Amino acid sequence: MNELHLSKKTYHFDAPLRLQSGASIDQYNLVVETYGQLNANASNAVLICHALNASHHVAGIDLDNSNELGWWDNMVGPGKPVDTNHFFVIGVNNLGSCFGSTGPMSINPQTNEPYGARFPVLTVEDWVNAQARLADQMGIRKFAAVMGGSLGGMQAMSWATQYPERVAHCVVIASTPKLSAQNIAFNEVARNAILSDPDFYGGDYYKHGVVPKRGLRLARMVGHITYLSDDDMAEKFGRDLQRLAGAPDEYRFSFDVEFAVESYLRHQGDKFSGYFDANTYLLITRALDYFDPAKRYQGDLSQALANVRAKFLVISFSTDWRFSPDRSREIVQALLNNKTDVSYAEIDAPHGHDAFLLDDERYHRLVRAYFATMAEAKCN
Repeated sequence: MNELHLSKKTYHFDAPLRLQSGASIDQYNLVVETYGQLNANASNAVLICHALNASHHVAGIDLDNSNELGWWDNMVGPGKPVDTNHFFVIGVNNLGSCFGSTGPMSINPQTNEPYGARFPVLTVEDWVNAQARLADQMGIRKFAAVMGGSLGGMQAMSWATQYPERVAHCVVIASTPKLSAQNIAFNEVARNAILSDPDFYGGDYYKHGVVPKRGLRLARMVGHITYLSDDDMAEKFGRDLQRLAGAPDEYRFSFDVEFAVESYLRHQGDKFSGYFDANTYLLITRALDYFDPAKRYQGDLSQALANVRAKFLVISFSTDWRFSPDRSREIVQALLNNKTDVSYAEIDAPHGHDAFLLDDERYHRLVRAYFATMAEAKCN
Protein backbone atom coordinates (compact mmCIF):
# COMPACT_ATOMS: atom_id res chain seq x y z
CA MET A 1 0.00 0.00 0.00
CA ASN A 2 1.48 3.31 -1.08
CA GLU A 3 -1.55 5.60 -1.42
CA LEU A 4 -1.90 8.52 0.95
CA HIS A 5 -5.74 8.41 0.87
CA LEU A 6 -5.94 12.16 1.46
CA SER A 7 -9.40 13.49 2.24
CA LYS A 8 -10.59 16.97 3.24
CA LYS A 9 -13.79 17.89 5.06
CA THR A 10 -15.31 20.79 6.99
CA TYR A 11 -17.08 19.82 10.23
CA HIS A 12 -19.77 22.10 11.62
CA PHE A 13 -20.62 22.42 15.32
CA ASP A 14 -23.80 24.10 16.58
CA ALA A 15 -23.36 23.56 20.32
CA PRO A 16 -21.67 26.59 21.94
CA LEU A 17 -18.05 26.06 22.97
CA ARG A 18 -17.33 27.59 26.37
CA LEU A 19 -13.84 29.09 26.50
CA GLN A 20 -11.43 29.51 29.39
CA SER A 21 -11.89 33.28 29.19
CA GLY A 22 -15.57 32.88 30.05
CA ALA A 23 -16.63 33.79 26.52
CA SER A 24 -18.13 31.25 24.15
CA ILE A 25 -18.37 30.60 20.43
CA ASP A 26 -21.95 29.74 19.54
CA GLN A 27 -21.24 27.85 16.32
CA TYR A 28 -18.11 27.12 14.37
CA ASN A 29 -16.41 25.10 11.64
CA LEU A 30 -13.20 23.06 11.74
CA VAL A 31 -11.40 22.15 8.53
CA VAL A 32 -9.86 18.69 8.64
CA GLU A 33 -7.63 16.58 6.42
CA THR A 34 -7.15 12.87 6.94
CA TYR A 35 -4.57 10.44 5.58
CA GLY A 36 -4.75 6.66 5.54
CA GLN A 37 -7.77 4.64 6.59
CA LEU A 38 -9.51 4.27 9.93
CA ASN A 39 -9.61 0.64 11.04
CA ALA A 40 -12.75 -1.22 12.11
CA ASN A 41 -12.48 -0.43 15.82
CA ALA A 42 -11.15 3.13 15.27
CA SER A 43 -8.00 2.33 17.25
CA ASN A 44 -5.36 3.55 14.76
CA ALA A 45 -6.14 7.29 14.72
CA VAL A 46 -3.27 9.75 15.19
CA LEU A 47 -4.02 13.44 15.77
CA ILE A 48 -1.39 15.88 14.49
CA CYS A 49 -1.56 19.27 16.23
CA HIS A 50 -0.16 22.19 14.26
CA ALA A 51 2.16 24.99 15.31
CA LEU A 52 1.77 28.74 14.84
CA ASN A 53 1.55 29.27 11.08
CA ALA A 54 0.62 25.76 9.93
CA SER A 55 -2.78 24.26 9.20
CA HIS A 56 -4.79 21.10 8.63
CA HIS A 57 -2.71 20.38 5.51
CA VAL A 58 -0.11 18.07 7.03
CA ALA A 59 0.95 15.86 4.11
CA GLY A 60 0.69 15.36 0.37
CA ILE A 61 -0.33 17.84 -2.30
CA ASP A 62 -3.00 20.32 -1.25
CA LEU A 63 -6.31 19.43 -2.91
CA ASP A 64 -6.95 23.15 -3.50
CA ASN A 65 -3.41 24.16 -4.46
CA SER A 66 -1.23 21.73 -6.38
CA ASN A 67 1.88 23.76 -5.51
CA GLU A 68 1.39 23.39 -1.76
CA LEU A 69 3.04 20.42 -0.05
CA GLY A 70 1.95 19.52 3.49
CA TRP A 71 3.98 21.20 6.22
CA TRP A 72 5.01 17.81 7.72
CA ASP A 73 5.08 15.80 4.52
CA ASN A 74 8.51 14.39 5.39
CA MET A 75 7.00 12.89 8.57
CA VAL A 76 3.55 11.64 7.53
CA GLY A 77 2.68 9.34 4.65
CA PRO A 78 3.04 5.81 3.26
CA GLY A 79 6.33 4.32 4.48
CA LYS A 80 7.24 7.50 6.37
CA PRO A 81 7.87 7.72 10.14
CA VAL A 82 4.16 8.14 10.84
CA ASP A 83 3.15 5.50 8.33
CA THR A 84 -0.31 5.96 6.85
CA ASN A 85 -0.26 2.34 5.74
CA HIS A 86 -0.91 1.61 9.42
CA PHE A 87 -2.30 4.81 10.93
CA PHE A 88 -5.24 7.07 10.19
CA VAL A 89 -3.74 10.54 10.56
CA ILE A 90 -5.87 13.60 11.26
CA GLY A 91 -4.79 17.19 10.70
CA VAL A 92 -7.18 19.82 12.06
CA ASN A 93 -7.04 23.56 11.53
CA ASN A 94 -7.57 25.17 14.93
CA LEU A 95 -10.22 27.67 15.86
CA GLY A 96 -9.04 31.23 15.27
CA SER A 97 -6.88 30.27 12.34
CA CYS A 98 -7.08 31.72 8.84
CA PHE A 99 -7.08 28.54 6.77
CA GLY A 100 -10.78 27.70 6.74
CA SER A 101 -11.76 27.04 10.35
CA THR A 102 -13.83 29.70 12.10
CA GLY A 103 -11.62 32.65 13.02
CA PRO A 104 -11.42 36.45 12.95
CA MET A 105 -11.92 36.52 9.16
CA SER A 106 -15.16 34.52 9.43
CA ILE A 107 -18.61 36.10 9.42
CA ASN A 108 -20.07 36.58 12.88
CA PRO A 109 -23.68 35.35 12.57
CA GLN A 110 -24.82 37.94 15.11
CA THR A 111 -23.54 40.90 13.05
CA ASN A 112 -23.16 39.50 9.51
CA GLU A 113 -19.70 41.06 9.48
CA PRO A 114 -16.24 39.53 10.04
CA TYR A 115 -15.47 38.88 13.72
CA GLY A 116 -12.27 40.89 13.47
CA ALA A 117 -11.19 42.18 16.89
CA ARG A 118 -14.36 40.73 18.46
CA PHE A 119 -13.18 37.15 18.04
CA PRO A 120 -12.56 35.83 21.58
CA VAL A 121 -9.09 35.11 22.93
CA LEU A 122 -8.28 31.39 22.84
CA THR A 123 -6.09 29.02 24.83
CA VAL A 124 -4.43 25.70 24.09
CA GLU A 125 -7.05 24.07 26.32
CA ASP A 126 -9.84 25.59 24.21
CA TRP A 127 -8.33 24.08 21.06
CA VAL A 128 -8.10 20.67 22.70
CA ASN A 129 -11.74 20.85 23.79
CA ALA A 130 -12.75 21.66 20.21
CA GLN A 131 -10.60 18.79 18.92
CA ALA A 132 -12.28 16.42 21.40
CA ARG A 133 -15.67 17.36 19.98
CA LEU A 134 -14.28 16.67 16.52
CA ALA A 135 -13.07 13.24 17.63
CA ASP A 136 -16.56 12.52 18.98
CA GLN A 137 -18.10 13.44 15.65
CA MET A 138 -15.59 11.23 13.83
CA GLY A 139 -16.38 8.28 16.10
CA ILE A 140 -12.93 8.17 17.70
CA ARG A 141 -13.04 7.47 21.42
CA LYS A 142 -9.30 7.08 21.93
CA PHE A 143 -6.30 8.21 19.88
CA ALA A 144 -3.44 5.84 19.26
CA ALA A 145 -1.32 9.00 19.55
CA VAL A 146 -1.57 12.76 19.75
CA MET A 147 1.52 14.38 18.31
CA GLY A 148 2.89 17.85 17.70
CA GLY A 149 5.94 20.06 17.55
CA SER A 150 6.36 23.43 19.27
CA LEU A 151 2.84 24.77 19.93
CA GLY A 152 1.57 21.43 18.64
CA GLY A 153 3.50 19.72 21.43
CA MET A 154 1.70 21.90 23.97
CA GLN A 155 -1.61 20.67 22.58
CA ALA A 156 -0.44 17.05 22.79
CA MET A 157 0.50 17.57 26.46
CA SER A 158 -2.84 19.22 27.10
CA TRP A 159 -4.66 16.27 25.57
CA ALA A 160 -2.87 13.92 27.99
CA THR A 161 -4.04 15.97 30.99
CA GLN A 162 -7.51 17.06 29.84
CA TYR A 163 -8.56 13.71 28.36
CA PRO A 164 -6.22 11.12 29.91
CA GLU A 165 -8.47 8.17 28.98
CA ARG A 166 -8.53 9.17 25.33
CA VAL A 167 -4.79 9.16 24.53
CA ALA A 168 -2.60 6.05 24.33
CA HIS A 169 0.62 7.83 23.31
CA CYS A 170 1.68 11.46 23.55
CA VAL A 171 4.49 12.66 21.27
CA VAL A 172 5.90 16.06 22.28
CA ILE A 173 8.61 17.52 20.03
CA ALA A 174 10.62 20.75 20.48
CA SER A 175 8.12 22.03 23.01
CA THR A 176 7.90 23.42 26.54
CA PRO A 177 5.63 23.24 29.61
CA LYS A 178 5.39 27.06 29.55
CA LEU A 179 7.01 30.03 27.85
CA SER A 180 9.91 31.79 29.48
CA ALA A 181 9.76 35.54 30.06
CA GLN A 182 12.11 35.94 27.09
CA ASN A 183 9.72 34.02 24.82
CA ILE A 184 6.76 36.10 25.97
CA ALA A 185 8.85 39.19 25.26
CA PHE A 186 9.52 38.07 21.66
CA ASN A 187 5.80 37.50 21.18
CA GLU A 188 5.00 40.93 22.60
CA VAL A 189 7.40 42.66 20.20
CA ALA A 190 5.82 40.79 17.29
CA ARG A 191 2.29 41.68 18.40
CA ASN A 192 3.20 45.32 18.88
CA ALA A 193 4.54 45.45 15.34
CA ILE A 194 1.04 44.49 14.18
CA LEU A 195 -0.90 46.60 16.67
CA SER A 196 1.07 49.74 15.74
CA ASP A 197 0.62 49.28 11.98
CA PRO A 198 -1.61 52.16 10.70
CA ASP A 199 -3.48 49.63 8.56
CA PHE A 200 -4.48 47.51 11.58
CA TYR A 201 -7.52 49.68 12.45
CA GLY A 202 -7.95 48.06 15.86
CA GLY A 203 -8.32 44.64 14.25
CA ASP A 204 -11.12 45.68 11.86
CA TYR A 205 -8.96 46.18 8.78
CA TYR A 206 -11.18 43.88 6.69
CA LYS A 207 -13.85 46.55 6.27
CA HIS A 208 -11.18 49.01 5.13
CA GLY A 209 -9.96 46.66 2.42
CA VAL A 210 -6.36 46.68 3.69
CA VAL A 211 -3.91 44.31 5.40
CA PRO A 212 -1.41 45.42 8.10
CA LYS A 213 1.43 44.02 6.01
CA ARG A 214 4.17 46.11 7.60
CA GLY A 215 3.35 44.78 11.04
CA LEU A 216 2.98 41.18 9.85
CA ARG A 217 6.26 41.43 7.96
CA LEU A 218 8.14 42.63 11.02
CA ALA A 219 6.45 40.06 13.29
CA ARG A 220 7.57 37.26 11.00
CA MET A 221 11.11 38.60 10.80
CA VAL A 222 11.35 38.59 14.59
CA GLY A 223 9.97 35.06 14.67
CA HIS A 224 12.40 33.72 12.09
CA ILE A 225 15.38 34.98 14.06
CA THR A 226 14.25 32.82 16.98
CA TYR A 227 13.59 29.72 14.87
CA LEU A 228 17.18 29.39 13.63
CA SER A 229 20.33 28.78 15.63
CA ASP A 230 23.35 31.08 15.51
CA ASP A 231 25.40 28.34 13.82
CA ASP A 232 22.70 27.68 11.24
CA MET A 233 22.42 31.37 10.37
CA ALA A 234 26.20 31.62 10.12
CA GLU A 235 26.33 28.64 7.76
CA LYS A 236 23.42 29.83 5.61
CA PHE A 237 24.33 33.50 5.39
CA GLY A 238 27.48 34.43 7.30
CA ARG A 239 28.28 38.06 6.58
CA ASP A 240 27.77 37.62 2.85
CA LEU A 241 26.72 40.76 1.06
CA GLN A 242 23.60 40.72 -1.08
CA ARG A 243 24.91 41.51 -4.55
CA LEU A 244 23.95 40.86 -8.12
CA ALA A 245 26.31 38.67 -10.10
CA GLY A 246 29.32 40.67 -11.20
CA ALA A 247 28.66 43.56 -8.81
CA PRO A 248 31.61 44.73 -6.67
CA ASP A 249 31.80 43.17 -3.21
CA GLU A 250 31.75 46.48 -1.38
CA TYR A 251 29.55 48.20 1.14
CA ARG A 252 27.01 50.61 -0.32
CA PHE A 253 26.77 52.63 2.90
CA SER A 254 22.96 52.69 2.89
CA PHE A 255 20.04 51.31 4.86
CA ASP A 256 18.86 49.17 1.97
CA VAL A 257 19.52 45.41 2.03
CA GLU A 258 23.26 44.92 2.45
CA PHE A 259 23.63 41.42 3.89
CA ALA A 260 22.21 38.11 2.70
CA VAL A 261 20.52 37.49 6.06
CA GLU A 262 18.63 40.79 5.69
CA SER A 263 17.38 39.69 2.29
CA TYR A 264 16.26 36.35 3.73
CA LEU A 265 14.33 37.96 6.59
CA ARG A 266 12.62 40.44 4.31
CA HIS A 267 11.67 37.68 1.89
CA GLN A 268 10.17 35.59 4.70
CA GLY A 269 8.31 38.61 6.05
CA ASP A 270 6.91 39.55 2.64
CA LYS A 271 5.77 35.99 1.95
CA PHE A 272 4.12 35.63 5.37
CA SER A 273 2.25 38.93 5.10
CA GLY A 274 0.73 37.73 1.85
CA TYR A 275 -1.05 34.68 3.28
CA PHE A 276 -1.43 34.98 7.07
CA ASP A 277 -4.02 36.95 9.01
CA ALA A 278 -2.85 39.51 11.56
CA ASN A 279 -5.67 38.86 14.05
CA THR A 280 -4.88 35.15 13.91
CA TYR A 281 -1.24 35.91 14.68
CA LEU A 282 -2.28 37.86 17.76
CA LEU A 283 -4.57 35.07 18.97
CA ILE A 284 -2.10 32.24 18.49
CA THR A 285 0.85 33.99 20.10
CA ARG A 286 -1.29 34.89 23.10
CA ALA A 287 -2.38 31.25 23.42
CA LEU A 288 1.33 30.37 23.51
CA ASP A 289 1.85 32.88 26.32
CA TYR A 290 -1.03 31.57 28.43
CA PHE A 291 -0.11 27.88 28.28
CA ASP A 292 1.02 26.77 31.74
CA PRO A 293 -0.62 23.55 32.99
CA ALA A 294 1.26 23.80 36.30
CA LYS A 295 -0.26 27.20 37.14
CA ARG A 296 -3.29 25.59 38.82
CA TYR A 297 -0.91 23.53 40.96
CA GLN A 298 1.26 26.34 42.34
CA GLY A 299 3.85 25.72 39.64
CA ASP A 300 4.20 21.99 40.33
CA LEU A 301 4.44 20.34 36.90
CA SER A 302 4.59 16.86 38.42
CA GLN A 303 1.22 17.42 40.02
CA ALA A 304 -0.17 18.86 36.79
CA LEU A 305 0.84 15.66 34.95
CA ALA A 306 -0.14 13.26 37.74
CA ASN A 307 -3.31 12.02 36.04
CA VAL A 308 -1.87 11.22 32.59
CA ARG A 309 -2.30 7.67 31.32
CA ALA A 310 -0.51 7.99 27.99
CA LYS A 311 2.98 6.79 27.25
CA PHE A 312 5.23 9.68 26.21
CA LEU A 313 7.90 10.29 23.62
CA VAL A 314 9.65 13.63 24.19
CA ILE A 315 12.22 14.96 21.69
CA SER A 316 14.35 18.10 21.84
CA PHE A 317 17.13 19.57 19.71
CA SER A 318 20.46 20.74 21.10
CA THR A 319 20.52 24.14 19.35
CA ASP A 320 16.87 25.03 19.91
CA TRP A 321 17.20 28.11 22.10
CA ARG A 322 13.54 29.09 21.68
CA PHE A 323 12.32 25.91 23.42
CA SER A 324 15.57 24.56 24.78
CA PRO A 325 16.27 20.94 25.81
CA ASP A 326 16.10 22.07 29.45
CA ARG A 327 12.38 22.65 28.99
CA SER A 328 11.87 19.17 27.56
CA ARG A 329 13.82 17.71 30.47
CA GLU A 330 11.39 19.43 32.84
CA ILE A 331 8.55 17.56 31.18
CA VAL A 332 10.46 14.27 31.34
CA GLN A 333 11.38 14.72 35.01
CA ALA A 334 7.77 15.51 35.94
CA LEU A 335 6.61 12.37 34.15
CA LEU A 336 9.29 10.28 35.83
CA ASN A 337 8.22 11.66 39.20
CA ASN A 338 4.84 10.12 38.46
CA LYS A 339 6.38 6.86 37.20
CA THR A 340 4.92 7.52 33.75
CA ASP A 341 6.31 5.55 30.81
CA VAL A 342 8.43 8.10 28.94
CA SER A 343 11.17 7.95 26.32
CA TYR A 344 13.40 10.97 25.77
CA ALA A 345 15.84 11.90 23.03
CA GLU A 346 17.94 15.01 22.62
CA ILE A 347 19.07 15.30 19.01
CA ASP A 348 22.36 17.09 18.38
CA ALA A 349 21.24 19.10 15.36
CA PRO A 350 22.42 22.53 14.15
CA HIS A 351 19.10 23.86 12.90
CA GLY A 352 17.58 25.45 16.00
CA HIS A 353 13.85 25.32 16.66
CA ASP A 354 13.04 24.59 13.01
CA ALA A 355 14.78 21.21 13.34
CA PHE A 356 11.47 19.50 14.15
CA LEU A 357 10.30 20.24 10.59
CA LEU A 358 13.47 19.18 8.79
CA ASP A 359 14.97 15.94 7.47
CA ASP A 360 17.25 14.59 10.18
CA GLU A 361 17.86 10.87 9.78
CA ARG A 362 18.34 10.22 13.52
CA TYR A 363 15.18 12.12 14.44
CA HIS A 364 13.06 10.42 11.79
CA ARG A 365 14.48 7.00 12.60
CA LEU A 366 13.48 7.48 16.24
CA VAL A 367 9.90 8.51 15.39
CA ARG A 368 9.64 5.68 12.87
CA ALA A 369 10.72 3.11 15.47
CA TYR A 370 8.30 4.47 18.07
CA PHE A 371 5.32 4.32 15.72
CA ALA A 372 6.38 0.93 14.35
CA THR A 373 6.26 -0.43 17.90
CA MET A 374 2.76 1.02 18.27
CA ALA A 375 1.68 -0.60 14.98
CA GLU A 376 3.06 -3.97 16.08
CA ALA A 377 1.04 -3.68 19.26
CA LYS A 378 -2.04 -3.16 17.05
CA CYS A 379 -2.59 0.29 18.52
CA ASN A 380 -3.78 -1.07 21.87
